[in-house]
Amino acid sequence: MIEARSLTRRFGAFTAVDDVSFTVPDGALLALLGPNGAGKTTTVRMLSGLIAPSVGEATVSGFDVRADASAVRARAGLVTDAPGLYEQMSLPAYLDFFGALYGMPQPRRRQRIDELIEFFELGEHRRERMVGFSKGMKQKVALARALLHEPTALFLDEPTSGLDPLAARAVRDLITSLKHSSRSVILCTHDLDEAERLADTVAIMSGGRIVALDAPAALRARTSPEATVRITLAEPFAQGQAMLAAVAGALPAEGAQAEDTLTYRTARPQEVNPQVIERLVAAGARIVAVSSETRSLEDVYAAAVGSPRETGLTSSGEEPQDGAIPASQKSEAR
Repeated sequence: MIEARSLTRRFGAFTAVDDVSFTVPDGALLALLGPNGAGKTTTVRMLSGLIAPSVGEATVSGFDVRADASAVRARAGLVTDAPGLYEQMSLPAYLDFFGALYGMPQPRRRQRIDELIEFFELGEHRRERMVGFSKGMKQKVALARALLHEPTALFLDEPTSGLDPLAARAVRDLITSLKHSSRSVILCTHDLDEAERLADTVAIMSGGRIVALDAPAALRARTSPEATVRITLAEPFAQGQAMLAAVAGALPAEGAQAEDTLTYRTARPQEVNPQVIERLVAAGARIVAVSSETRSLEDVYAAAVGSPRETGLTSSGEEPQDGAIPASQKSEAR
């Protein structure tokens, strides 16, 4: 488990992180989103035991980041936005060096190194110095280094940056498997689709503070509860618009309508959609497909970062207190 309570970090007169609080249970992933300079990386550096907080407390796997920083580092895996490899070394020698630093016995080091080199498909580069590796290959090495000692907490800063689509998908699958194996994961990313797919909870930071915190679906619903519903028909249906107007809660959609499509907005899709579909079918309309779309995480992000004090996006519509993952999410996260 990762717990942060009122974490604050100042560099002279500048406050990089201001009163940040949240909890990431075992088996859950928190995505940290925000523009450059929002405080994401500084937050991760405090939680991983690299720098001490100016104010506040945090524990990682039961160890205090201030009092037991070395114990935190021994149990945490970290991938930074700049890998910082020892590029004159070969890949096996580099991983073996870090395995020794973590106190791993040599037989176990060799086994883990072979497993990770195979997983990241770097076997043909075993004998090469890493100075010649591509950006994507170096990112794979950084991930292998972070996973080498099988950490209980994982901090990932843009882990799929520089990877080709197939390698990025493999890393996302790996992150999901790590989460499901009861590890606590914090992911810093600018890829909102990646955050939506992987995260149990999203925290949006701006100006060093958390301005939105909840499950992705809950954040979207709070930004705008309306869904846009699009019904595709086999052929034009003349009575369609009149039927929509007769259903309470089905509001006209903006923009032009295609002849074989009915589009409307509703804040109560669970009630309105069945009524609309039932009436259309009873009137002889042939429905090909129905889609229902809510606000995207990109819309939530834009609203939160654009005017953080006016969005009402924090959990329960208030400034985050303990920042815990909502109870309704904990059973899914484990």
